[in-house]
Parts: sequence; structure tokens; C-alpha cells
Amino acid sequence: MQTELLKSLYKTHKELSLSGRYIHTETILNLLENSRINPLVALIGHSVNNENIYSITIGKGSKKILMWSQMHGNESTTTKAIFDMLNVLLASESISKSILASCTIRIIPILNPDGAKAYTRLNANEIDLNRDAQDLSQPESKVLKKVFDSFKPNYCFNLHGQRTLFSAGNSNNPATVSFLAPAQDENCTITSTRKIAMEIISEMNSYLQQQIPNQIGIYDDAFNINCVGDTFQNHNIPTMLFEAGHFPNDYHRDITREYIFQSLFIALHYISDHTISGNNHKTYFKIPENQKLFYDIIIRNTSNKDIGIQFHEELIENSIHFAPKIEKISDLSSFFAHKEIDARGQEVFAANNEPIAEGSENDFVWINNEKYSLKMKNI
Repeated sequence: MQTELLKSLYKTHKELSLSGRYIHTETILNLLENSRINPLVALIGHSVNNENIYSITIGKGSKKILMWSQMHGNESTTTKAIFDMLNVLLASESISKSILASCTIRIIPILNPDGAKAYTRLNANEIDLNRDAQDLSQPESKVLKKVFDSFKPNYCFNLHGQRTLFSAGNSNNPATVSFLAPAQDENCTITSTRKIAMEIISEMNSYLQQQIPNQIGIYDDAFNINCVGDTFQNHNIPTMLFEAGHFPNDYHRDITREYIFQSLFIALHYISDHTISGNNHKTYFKIPENQKLFYDIIIRNTSNKDIGIQFHEELIENSIHFAPKIEKISDLSSFFAHKEIDARGQEVFAANNEPIAEGSENDFVWINNEKYSLKMKNI
């Protein structure tokens, strides 16, 4: 598929009503009630706090694809990309007609509506739904399992977001998009099911490398049957983890949003156009494994040690605030930063000339009587 085609489709059909990081059920209700989407929508269950959980089903083909987003409530980039994708699928585009003729796609745009509303990873019972695949202790987990059992998908797309600390391998490149073909047994055997998932990921990686070279990573495939992806893979359904990560200066995740949109279309097009055997899976192993090598800010060349700062996301009055927190004071020469401040050999102070301390939040620091802001624009 040509890059310019997907770029053009995204520009034309991007869902402009969705922006920023704070996306929850109320945010998407108007879209679900839209005359084009509403006939495709079903109420499939409720959350701990009795919030509605919806699915959207589109297409009439024999290849069935199940995808879900915001299993972790504060991972919203893939939800935005889903609606961008839906706009294209509902348009009279030749690629859309081809995909919908071959595939039936069922989408759960927000699996964890309580977590999305509170902007937290966990659900209202403070349970990580991605560790509840076996116990099925939570209503949201039961909803997903019920859809999985009734829809009987041929492929699963597990859509997530990742923090800014991940690098693509041991490099000064952020992991803007990451993937994983989860293990399906303790030995992480390269089964025929995983090979199929790996082949699809290889196709997406090959495409993305043309635009963001060396900014794609994969996750460690250590097996955990409590994780949804591992469980579904264990049921011999090719399952792929998508992770929306950081692009330089893109804390809104709008640039990453487009790469997730493109990845979804590459995967759908490949599935619709091929009988996938898994024989072309080997380039998957050339994708570097994610490492945790980034800080949001590093203050270097201080009079003592480097200062590593990470933004902590907080929901305040319906806006996401990025609170700068001193994460590490140490020799950080083997780490990278999305922004660097050169202290030029000077001592660094917090407000009121107090010393910098790990664990403290600081909107600014003083260096040689000059004030340096650490704040990020709220989104």
C-alpha cells in the first residue's frame, strides 16, 4: 500500500471531534449516535460503575477481526485512531470496500469506561483488566470474554498506549509504535499461531520503517496467562499488541495517532488480501526489543549528578496536567531525554532555594539564579 494514499486518507477522514489525551464514553457518544455509525453499534455490557460498554461491527466478510481499546483507561490514542479508521471504512474508498468485503470487524472502543473517565490505568475496583483474563473477576473482563466467545474472531488487535520512557532497543530513538505477538505457553514457543501474528506485525513494521525508521519496537514476550493477549493467543487466535508511544514533542499523541491509524489499515489490508500462513514471519525478530532508556527531561552537567525528570499525568478539572517529578539523581550518561537542560557546572535548586530531592514535584528549577520551567502544556 502506498504511503501517500494512507496519508491522504488520514488527512481527509481524521475525526476532528477527538483530540488530546482525555477520551471517555461521553466524548464518543455523539459519534456513536451518528447516523452512519449508530446502526453498527451494540450495547454489550456495563462497567463496575454501570457505565455502558459498546461495540461497533462493520463489514460482511468471512475473516473476523476483534479489536478493543482503552482496556487501560488512560491509554486513549488508539481510540482516536479507531474512529479515524471507521471514517475511512464508512467512506466510498476502494480500499475500504475491499476490506469490508473480506472482513467483519468488531470494535470495542472503550472497554474500561470507568478508568477512562477517571483517567486511570485500572478499573473502578482498582483492578488491571489486562491481568484478569483467567479470573474474570471484573464485569469488563467478562464483557470482552463474552464477545470473544460469541464472535469467534480469526484475529485479535489488543490496542494500548505506552509511556515516554521506552526506547526502540538500546538507542536514542523513542519507541513511537510498538508491537508484540504474545507468547502462548511458558516456553514462548514460536507456534504457527504466533507466526501468523508475527507476519502481520512484520508487514506493519516494514511499512512504518519508511516513515519513522528505527522508532518501532517490540515488547518482551515473557508468558503471563493472566494477560488477555497471552490468553487469546493460547486459544490459537493470532493476537497482536499495538502500543501507541512517543514521537518527539508529541505529548498530545496526535502524530502517533496517525501512525496507529496507518498500522491498523496496513494490518486490515494485509489480512483482507492474503491467506496468511506465517511463513513470512522471520523479519519480526529484527525489530528491537523496547528498553526503558528515556526521561522526559534530564538536567546534565550539574555541580553534582544528573537529574532525571518524568512527567506524571494527572486529571484536574477535565484536563490532563503533566506534573514534572524528580525521578532520579544519579549518573544518567547511559540514558536519553526528550529534552535536555545544560546546567553548565552549576548547582540546581528547587523553589525557595531548596535542594533538589528525588520524588519531589517541581514546576521549575533555579540554575545560576536563572529560572528554568519544567512544565508541559496541559492537554
